[in-house]
Amino acid sequence: MIKAVGVLGVGQMGNGIAHVFAQHDHDVRLYDVLPAQVEKAIKTIEKNLGRQAEKGLIPAESIPAILGRIKVVKDLKEFADCDLVVEAATENEALKIALFHQLDDVVNKDAILATNTSSISITRIAAATRRPDKVIGMHFMNPVPVMQLVELIRGLATSDETFRTATGLVEKLGKVAAVSQDYPGFIVNRILMPMINEAIFVLHEGIATAEDIDKGMKLGTNHPMGPLALADLIGLDTVLAIITVLYDGFKDPKFRPCPLLVNMVNAGYLGKKSGRGFYSY
Repeated sequence: MIKAVGVLGVGQMGNGIAHVFAQHDHDVRLYDVLPAQVEKAIKTIEKNLGRQAEKGLIPAESIPAILGRIKVVKDLKEFADCDLVVEAATENEALKIALFHQLDDVVNKDAILATNTSSISITRIAAATRRPDKVIGMHFMNPVPVMQLVELIRGLATSDETFRTATGLVEKLGKVAAVSQDYPGFIVNRILMPMINEAIFVLHEGIATAEDIDKGMKLGTNHPMGPLALADLIGLDTVLAIITVLYDGFKDPKFRPCPLLVNMVNAGYLGKKSGRGFYSY
């Protein structure tokens, strides 16, 4: 039974993951190497709970109890008795492998270790541990409290028991699982990132403005958000990291990153989080 949940990395995704677990009666421990990031995460969770209450999705009187289930910890060792740890660090394979190696040393040997990676091999991450059977991909969608989907990705060694537990947990969180094999990008980003990358090529080649590209996809294909605005929301550094994983993993030129995307990331134009991307914020 999953009761205590650790969340490692509390940026855009991590704070949402902590939010939904606390909302569904789990004790949550938050850890990030940047104390300011943790403080920001708590404020974001509180604000988003308030929005849910305003919309009648949760009773306002439940907010203090939900927040009370979230505890900030200052050392990974405080994850020791967690039943599940969800890693939501930057989309960087070397970093994730190093973190899983550390978690394997400090977390209860029966606990499940999950990664929120959106593209990186679960099998390679699991191989950094002595419990590859208890490692699984749980890729939540952004914003986590709103989006229903969770991609579940089994590594080569992930056990049936681990998969069943993760599936049940997704259902308990009120979300829907889509199961993917362990290949670069899984389902959603295998399809989404080439589309975003191609939209950037359309801009790069001067075919249309950012506004008209997004207008075309919103009004022409009924997307709720245009691909360039979506890239800004995701973070252009994350988009580049994922499309690079696809390119490296498949060695197929159709996944080559657009030079404009590379240049923008090099310039620090990362989208909404930096104040400038394809649009200004």
